[in-house]
Amino acid sequence: MTINDWIHVIAGAFILASLALGTWVHPGWYLFTAFVGLNLFQYGFSKACPMVSLLRKLGVPESRG
Repeated sequence: MTINDWIHVIAGAFILASLALGTWVHPGWYLFTAFVGLNLFQYGFSKACPMVSLLRKLGVPESRG
């Protein structure tokens, strides 16, 4: 899997987890959902994301091939 694939998987997991936490623990967790959504939005334009830096350090390939 490439960095772009991992970004989608991790963001999806964070969104689902924060929605569950917001529903069953405390509504404040919905702010984390908003943070992830905003981060994905700006990543679409700038290709800058803290998770990308971490994945690069872990050796995840940027493209297939």
